[in-house]
Amino acid sequence: MLTEADIMDYRYPVKGCGVWLPYGFKLRKLILDIIRELLDSTGHHEVLLPTLIPEDMLAKEAEHIRGFEEECFWVTHGGLRPLGVKLALRPTSETAFGPMFKLWIRSHADLPMKLYQVVNIFRYETRATRPLIRMREVLTFKEAHTCHATAEDAEQNVREAVEIYKRFFDELGVPYIISRRPEWDKFAGALYSIAFDMICPDGRVLQIGTVHNLGQNFAKAFEITYERPDGKHEYVWQTCYGISGRVVAAVMAAHGDDHGLVLPPRVAPVQVVVVPIPYKGAEEAVRQASEEAGRLLREAGLRVEVDLRPDITPGEKFYYWERHGVPIRVEIGPRDVERKQATLVRRDTLERKEVPLDQLVEAVKGLLDEITVALRERAWAWMRERVRAVASVEEARAILEEQGGVVELPWCGDDECGRRMQDEVDARALGTPEDEEPKPAGPCPICGREAKTVLRLARTY
Repeated sequence: MLTEADIMDYRYPVKGCGVWLPYGFKLRKLILDIIRELLDSTGHHEVLLPTLIPEDMLAKEAEHIRGFEEECFWVTHGGLRPLGVKLALRPTSETAFGPMFKLWIRSHADLPMKLYQVVNIFRYETRATRPLIRMREVLTFKEAHTCHATAEDAEQNVREAVEIYKRFFDELGVPYIISRRPEWDKFAGALYSIAFDMICPDGRVLQIGTVHNLGQNFAKAFEITYERPDGKHEYVWQTCYGISGRVVAAVMAAHGDDHGLVLPPRVAPVQVVVVPIPYKGAEEAVRQASEEAGRLLREAGLRVEVDLRPDITPGEKFYYWERHGVPIRVEIGPRDVERKQATLVRRDTLERKEVPLDQLVEAVKGLLDEITVALRERAWAWMRERVRAVASVEEARAILEEQGGVVELPWCGDDECGRRMQDEVDARALGTPEDEEPKPAGPCPICGREAKTVLRLARTY
């Protein structure tokens, strides 16, 4: 689907690296436009930091470097000369922002400071790489980094970040579950981590967004302090949150079908394609009517293509645009010209209906709204059916092996029991629910003690 829909060419001669193609790049841009709007409207400001991070700077927060030491790409030479200090290609940017925050923050008047950037990051993945899902150069990484005067302010910002991501994924119609990651699987250097996960069509789960409360760990490592109103100095409290190019994969996985992409209208590079269906003797009339329809739709602010390619049959054009996920196809043939109408075909259901040309714009806009709602509701209904509460590790393992999805097991909250549960189910622990009230269905299946919450488990990418 990636290649046929012109999203990404993964044949670049470096393992784990790919090339965004024009159609995919436009899809990526439209998705990023949404998150930029959400961040900008909540007091965030976009910046751009260097790709290179000195080794000594990366190592300042001990737990953080331990979490990434096996994943870093290192620059060791400048030309033929060995460097005095190795430089890491950014695996993430907490340690790049640290020394800059120290320079930029002086007093409580500078807080909160809420910055973000959209950059490439580099991870030396030793597991099998997959386009968009697991790459060595992540070609789209939105990371936000914030500083606050108090722990309460930082916690409030975590809640705001979660709400931003909910609005973001809701705009895309991508369903999600929100979990607090278990202590043994949180972001290196964080107090705790919250993750957004989605279930893919093959039953595996994909992490699509994360939010981390960093406490004062990085502030102490980089001596990021501010002067309080009483003149005393205090370390700032920090948060960070990120999404990657996986969000493009999430849109494709949530809505695609056997014909190819199905794209939500908000982010479809082409929202409407007009396909003329010429007949001998009526070619010019059909062409003119098609171009006029395209003009009217463009003037209404829609992204429109009129496919006038002479050497391709209408059927081939239908197949081409269906693969690319265009939400609505407008067909105009000789009979449509005579009746002053057009035929609309919606991509998600392939249903057809005829509308008068003088009502075309209104009909298309209404149908785009219908498609947006239908895609969201269908995706959420599909996911909810695949999150199941179970009572035993045997039942959990059987469900994940046969059907995939997410299982929720009663859990006493003890890390040792959680790790054993993860091993016995042969799945990854996603964590405990942040998006709903956990309802344990019985005792912890490992120790038999009363369950305090539930632990979500799934087979993951």
